Amino acid sequence: MTLAEVKPGQQCVIKSYSDQWLKLKLMEMGCLPGELIKVIRLAPPGDPMAISVSNYVLAIRISEAKTVEVELI
Repeated sequence: MTLAEVKPGQQCVIKSYSDQWLKLKLMEMGCLPGELIKVIRLAPPGDPMAISVSNYVLAIRISEAKTVEVELI
């Protein structure tokens, strides 16, 4: 399952990335494999999504979220 498929209010754990460039970008922002993520909300048109990671809120595009493999908790 990808991060883009996680619904607001659900929590998940990052497993892997399918895009190496984006992997580096997200890891620099604290989105490390094994990190707990909570989807906070989606913007009214559905893009971007707000996620909680490492005690801060990060906005991420749905196209970027599709490259993050996660596991629901």
